[in-house]
Amino acid sequence: MRSVINISQAPKAVGPYSHAVKVGNLLFLSGQVGLDPATNALVEGGIREQTRQVMENLSVIIRESGFSLGDVVKTTCYLSDMNNFQAFNEEYAVYFGKILPARETVEISRLPKDGLVEVSLICCAG
Repeated sequence: MRSVINISQAPKAVGPYSHAVKVGNLLFLSGQVGLDPATNALVEGGIREQTRQVMENLSVIIRESGFSLGDVVKTTCYLSDMNNFQAFNEEYAVYFGKILPARETVEISRLPKDGLVEVSLICCAG
């Protein structure tokens, strides 16, 4: 059974997509950029501030969907500038501790709302 999940504490979608879709014990989260859920605008600052906001947005969706960060098995990370790779990694790592999900990180030319970072992920419970 498939269920669509939209969380009021997360930023509103900037396109025709859901925050997440749950299928069995899997949770697929749409990419999040560093939007403040209260204003739906990018947080001020640089890559560190946007990465923290992205991870906080994802954390809320994961938690409200009945999963935890420990259930994350795969992330896809997009950076608008690979020169931000080290700072991104430092902020990203704080959220996962020693159990790191599989991941790829790619540089792309532009992100929604001209964000610096976007992350999507997959969780598996059990």
